Amino acid sequence: MRKGWKRIGAVAVLGSLLIGCAGEEDSIQMAPVPQVVSEFTPTNVWSAQVGDGVDGYFSKLTPVYAYDKVFAADRNGVVKALDVETGKTLWEVDLEDDKPVLLSGGITASYGKLYIGTETGELIALNEETGETEWKTDVNGEVLAKPLADEGLVVVNTGRGELSAYDAETGEQRWKNASDVPNLTLRGDSSPVSISGGVFWGMANGRLGAAFLENGNIIWQQPIASPKGATEIDRLVDVDASPVISGSLLYAVGYNGQLVAIDLRSGRPAWKRTYSSSTDFLVAGSYLFLVTDKDHVVAVDARSGTELWQNRDLEYRQLTAPVAISGYVVVGDAEGYLHWLDPTSGEFVAQQQIDDSGIAVAPVKVDDGYVVIARDGTIAKKQTL
Repeated sequence: MRKGWKRIGAVAVLGSLLIGCAGEEDSIQMAPVPQVVSEFTPTNVWSAQVGDGVDGYFSKLTPVYAYDKVFAADRNGVVKALDVETGKTLWEVDLEDDKPVLLSGGITASYGKLYIGTETGELIALNEETGETEWKTDVNGEVLAKPLADEGLVVVNTGRGELSAYDAETGEQRWKNASDVPNLTLRGDSSPVSISGGVFWGMANGRLGAAFLENGNIIWQQPIASPKGATEIDRLVDVDASPVISGSLLYAVGYNGQLVAIDLRSGRPAWKRTYSSSTDFLVAGSYLFLVTDKDHVVAVDARSGTELWQNRDLEYRQLTAPVAISGYVVVGDAEGYLHWLDPTSGEFVAQQQIDDSGIAVAPVKVDDGYVVIARDGTIAKKQTL
C-alpha cells in the first residue's frame, strides 16, 4: 500500500484528487484565484531556463543562493550555476548517465560543494565552482528532503525511515538510525535541522526525533501526531514539515496532528495547538506562519500558539511553504501565482501570475530581491520597489 500511495504522490499533482488504498475518493475543489488589487508589481531583473523543470511530479527541488550564485536543477539531472546579478550561466552539468537521475531532495550548499538527493537513492556532491561530481553514494531509499550539512557531515532523511550521515568530503557513511514507517504515508519527508551538536527531524510515524549529530544516538522522541479515524487516510500521521529552531524553542507540525513548540533544554512541549500540515512553515520574530492541509494560511503567536489570523481564500490551491520577502508573507500556488499577504492581518497586498505551469517551491531570497522557479524550469530574479 505504501508503494501505491507514493506513486499517487509522484504523478501529476495538478488534478487535485486524493485517492486512498481502499478506493476511497474525495474530490477537492480548488478555490478560484482571489481578486486582488496589487499595491505593487515586482520588476523582472532576468530570467533563464533550467532543463525541463519538474513538470507535474512531486518535487521540493528548491534552488539555493550561495557563493554569490544561484544554483538550480531539474528533475532529470541538469544542474546550473547562475550569476545572481545577470542570470548568466556560469556552468551547467547533466548528471544523467545510463539511468534516470531524478533529482528530488533539494540543494544544500556548504563546504564548497552542492549536495543533492535523488528519488533513485543517491546522494551526490558537486564542486560549487565547476559543477564537477566530487562523490556520490547510495543511500537506503528516496531522498525527497533537502540534506543537512553541519560539523563536517551531510545528513539525509530517506523515505524508508532512515536518518543517515555521510562525511562531507568523501561521502563515507558515518552513522545511521532507523524508525518504523507505517504502511501508508504521504509522499515527502522532513528535512533535518541542527543546533548545538543535536539533529532534529520529523518521522512518518508521527514523531519528532532528536539525536546527537556526532554519532546518531537518539536523545528523545516526541509524539506530534497519533493515528485516529476510520479510514487509512484519516490515520496518516506524517511529520513531513521541516522543524524550525528559533531561540530556545523547536517548532514542529504533523499531518492530522499538532503544531508544537518544544523547549530545547528539556525536550518537553511548551505549548500545543491542533493544526494539520505537511508543508514547511515560517517563524519570523514572534510570528509563526503555517499552511494547513487545506491550504489555509494561518498566523499564530510563536510564544503562545494563539491564533492571530487565518486566510482561507487560497483553499486547495496547492500552496508552497510561506516565505518572508520585503516585509510580506508570500506563497506560490499550482497555477503559478504568487500571493503577497500582510503579516499582521492576513489580507492580500499583491498578486502576480509568474508562469502558468505552476510553482512547486517557495521563492528564494537573494540580497536585492528574490528568485522564483516554475514547474517548467523557468527561473527568474525579481525585485520589489
